[in-house]
Amino acid sequence: MTEKNKYFVRIVKMEFQDDKTEEFLTNFRAVKDKIRAQKGNQLLELYQDRNQPNIFFTYSYWEKEEDLENYKKTDLFKTVWAKTKVLFSAKPQAWSVDKRVVCS
Repeated sequence: MTEKNKYFVRIVKMEFQDDKTEEFLTNFRAVKDKIRAQKGNQLLELYQDRNQPNIFFTYSYWEKEEDLENYKKTDLFKTVWAKTKVLFSAKPQAWSVDKRVVCS
């Protein structure tokens, strides 16, 4: 049996130039609380690949998809994305998913 979680989940995979990971982390630390304070944001987490330390994933939970789209129109997002995208070594990938809980 599955049940739909009430949040909209966005997963983004980012691969950075090896010498740019610390710059990314510095930028992320500076803005993470501002992103978390955006209307509708319920969770923002950052994960780093264990075997390829230049690969990161963000998981963000939003009350609804519209909240994420509104955040993407803000000056905060535009500034964060402008600083982040120049550090990539590959095109980022993003998934919009619903969290599923399996009950036995």
